[in-house]
Amino acid sequence: MPLDPKALGSALDEDLTVHTTLCRRDAPAFQRATRSGEDLVVACTQESRLFTELSEQTEGAVALDVRPIRFVNLRETGGWSREAKAATPKMAALLAAARLPDPEPVPTVTYKSAGRLLVIGDLEAAERAAGLVADTLDVSIMATGGAGMQERRYPVLAGQGLQVRGWLGAFDVSWTTGNPIDLDLCTRCNACLAACPEDAIGLDYQIDMSRCKSHRACVTACESVGAINFQREPQSHSDRFDLVLDLRRDPAFSQHAHPQGYFHLPHGLSDPKATDTLLKLRELVGEFEKPKFFTYKQKLCAHGRNETVGCNACVEVCSALAVSSDLKRNQIVVNPNLCVGCGACTTVCPTGALSYAYPRASEQGVRLRTLLATYQKAGGTNPVVLWHSQEAGTALINDLGRAASLDKTVRGVPARVIPLPLWHTASVGLDLWLTAFAYGASQVWVLMTGDEAPQYRDAVREQMAVAQALVTGMGYTGQHFKLIEVRGAQDLKALDAALGETPAQGVKRRASFAVQAEKRATLELALDHLLQDSATQRTPTEAIALPAASPLGTIAVNKDSCTLCLSCVSACPASALQDNAERPQLRFIEKNCVQCGLCATTCPENAITLQPRLLLGEQRKQLRVLNEAQPFQCIRCSKPFGTLKGIEVMLSKLSGHAMFQGEALERLKMCGDCRVVDIYSNANEKRITDL
Repeated sequence: MPLDPKALGSALDEDLTVHTTLCRRDAPAFQRATRSGEDLVVACTQESRLFTELSEQTEGAVALDVRPIRFVNLRETGGWSREAKAATPKMAALLAAARLPDPEPVPTVTYKSAGRLLVIGDLEAAERAAGLVADTLDVSIMATGGAGMQERRYPVLAGQGLQVRGWLGAFDVSWTTGNPIDLDLCTRCNACLAACPEDAIGLDYQIDMSRCKSHRACVTACESVGAINFQREPQSHSDRFDLVLDLRRDPAFSQHAHPQGYFHLPHGLSDPKATDTLLKLRELVGEFEKPKFFTYKQKLCAHGRNETVGCNACVEVCSALAVSSDLKRNQIVVNPNLCVGCGACTTVCPTGALSYAYPRASEQGVRLRTLLATYQKAGGTNPVVLWHSQEAGTALINDLGRAASLDKTVRGVPARVIPLPLWHTASVGLDLWLTAFAYGASQVWVLMTGDEAPQYRDAVREQMAVAQALVTGMGYTGQHFKLIEVRGAQDLKALDAALGETPAQGVKRRASFAVQAEKRATLELALDHLLQDSATQRTPTEAIALPAASPLGTIAVNKDSCTLCLSCVSACPASALQDNAERPQLRFIEKNCVQCGLCATTCPENAITLQPRLLLGEQRKQLRVLNEAQPFQCIRCSKPFGTLKGIEVMLSKLSGHAMFQGEALERLKMCGDCRVVDIYSNANEKRITDL
């Protein structure tokens, strides 16, 4: 792997010394660095455990909890490739990003597990699985058939209608028993099996009622124990467990991302994941914490108004069913115990009501700006930001690097492609993609490995179509945003080919704005920069048409249908729609519109349709009139109230009603005050005193 300490040092503004065997012969240099008190970055992930142990054993070294060692992989990500000699700018960028501080702490979610495990499945397989973890876990079995051991080592349950809900440390399991044999009382003496003339009782010690002919010989055989009772009424049962191991073909949970603490092995102990699963189960006793990955600001949420659904993107995309609707409070609810931190909800959220918290968008922005600025300072051109998951994605990148070192037909990670790990690839979206492009990235790619939920791939693909439409509409040529999908090491050749794509046109002037806490604010900063940077000349009224998934756009109002009832104004969560206190007008600020659709859903006349687009002129930020009408004047006092069209529509709809005939219909043409005066002053009106 070629390393140029002078070029790297110049880009990082420090003097660097290259070590070739830092974990062996050059280890004293590492130990001296651990005593220095300065930030320590080690460009080797293979020996991270060894370096950590060496630091702990070095006298005078700064404690790791005070100043942790940061590790960065330069070998597989750039050193082992056919373009290794040109990878110095990328190496400088990765080293600069590695020096950045860790994300600020966020609130945590706590799980407590006492080790109560429920194993669901065939009795024989369940007992074998239980035997492998029973020394550390308190095991119960929910038998779904099969023959078990004669020796009863674990509590065995059975029943119908099994339901499992909850998460690690809090799984609520419910079922119904209706079989004549009570497994709690059964001693497995097998007397009932020998006595039954129909062989209706198996070694699961449950009676097959379709075969039983009511001889009741089993009852006589079990008389001393009393475990068999055909008169027993079906009973409902429930219990709470900390962990669940499900050996059935179909899982208890239908969603893609199962709750923490639930493990599904559809092929039983022959499943390829069985060993890893059992090892994980053994470790899940105690108290555990994870970051609360999201923040929610209800005032920004466009989910609902007046119990009417508008934007439902987060509810529909969540693969863990952690997001649900609460229309009584006009908001969504996120269960932090079910949330797995994928961040797809934040990617599809048009307003930023849901935002990713660990790391925050502002921290991601600092990392992006550091990476790209250092890359270009070191002389790099046409950089590509390649976001990937920190587990499966990192493994694929490493596999590709190793393959390039052994196979001359494999290119490896190109010098201009900068891998950037994420907890989950669905956690970044339109605002950060456009920011990366504005910071100088020629292209932005997201690598998915097949572990992601199908709706995540669809959501990322749709959002990327919006991003590409924006930059193409601004005049930048080439494909700037791409979703790369591979299934594992068998697709390394496909990944190698995908990473070799030609550069696209980037910005002429790199942006300097900082990523904001609010998604829409960051999006506006990126759009403003790109519009100023674009050389394409356009009229201020021109617009870029965008796909339906766009969080940007306008609305079209059918003036023939609209009565200016202004129900859309009260429904709009983003203050994009406004009224006018002086006269009947419907006004609109396009910049504020998030395309949630609440206005269209609320409109009683179906007069509103959404139009995803980006208006290029300053008119996008200005208040403009969508519809206005002549006010209707009270026929008694001439005070304006309502609109002419609104009153006319109301009169036409009520003219045939029995309660609105003659004077009552004329009263609808009066303002509220005059209507009351007319009722009390009209001699023809019936009064209660007349009765």
